[in-house]
Amino acid sequence: MSSESEPETTGVNRRAVIGTGAAALGGAALGAGLLAATGCADTAASQLPNTGEIVENLQNSTHLFHLTSADPERFDGGTLQGAHEGSFPVLAGQHGSVYFVRLEPGGIREPHWHPSAWEMNYHISGTAKWTILGTHSDGSYRTQSFEAHPGDLVFAPQGFFHYFENARTDAPLEVLIVFNTSAAETNDDIGILAAINSIPRSVLATVLAIPESALAGIPTDIKPVVVTKRH
Repeated sequence: MSSESEPETTGVNRRAVIGTGAAALGGAALGAGLLAATGCADTAASQLPNTGEIVENLQNSTHLFHLTSADPERFDGGTLQGAHEGSFPVLAGQHGSVYFVRLEPGGIREPHWHPSAWEMNYHISGTAKWTILGTHSDGSYRTQSFEAHPGDLVFAPQGFFHYFENARTDAPLEVLIVFNTSAAETNDDIGILAAINSIPRSVLATVLAIPESALAGIPTDIKPVVVTKRH
């Protein structure tokens, strides 16, 4: 099922901020992310090895990586296994990386955006609930919310605010994600919690039209959550 709607702010706790109010906040930050994206890409390109170094790397690096056998990053809501230039050296300079994500029932990929990379998500098993927020040529913000099933592809453009969660309570969700960057995901990932905590509470309360006291329960860490879980 697919629908388009404007994001609404409906609550005052962390869940509401991350779920619906987050879309508005992500949209506000999105413009700056999109404006900076080209600059980030140009900087990254200038730091890549030259052609000779890339060719030499391809000749001397292994071309096989056992993705699902790699040591996983473990989170409350699931696991993340990645092949990037740090774990799979042949990818250096190739503008590509791959992640295998497994979300347990109740698992949520933290709402986030990538300043300098798009992502393609192939759904292997389970059912995912998706939300993607982006800007459009008429100057508006638009939210798309939909479900994805095994065999489906979901594309999240560079700079678009997005997240997905496991829609089922009886089975895990497995997704293979391809990025057009060789960097580790957390080097090109701005999560909603860190974004919220980069804003003074007085400003955030004004933007969300809620009392500042309503934000007291939000954790103050500025770090990636990556994968979390409903409680």
